[in-house]
Amino acid sequence: MTSADDRAVLPDLTQDYRATLLRFLPRRDEAARAAAYELGRRAFTSGVSLLEVCRLHQVATREVLSSTRPDDFLEVSDSAAELLLEVLAAYDMTHRSVLES
Repeated sequence: MTSADDRAVLPDLTQDYRATLLRFLPRRDEAARAAAYELGRRAFTSGVSLLEVCRLHQVATREVLSSTRPDDFLEVSDSAAELLLEVLAAYDMTHRSVLES
């Protein structure tokens, strides 16, 4: 379930996720990975649920795939999944550090 706080943060987070995904797809560079890491941390500290992060990923990936040639679907899908893992790794590490405190 999405809280009122989540709804206030989600539009910006969604826009930033989409931009990070589009930046990551052509190069998979460290700058985009760092941006993904920050998105994960920001989602956690803003109180956005892990399920909501996954939904953001799904929405952004579908938007990209809608304008992707069918021959490139697998590559885009694999790259998007790689980005999601970066976001979730940061979310998980932040969560663990809070639990350990």
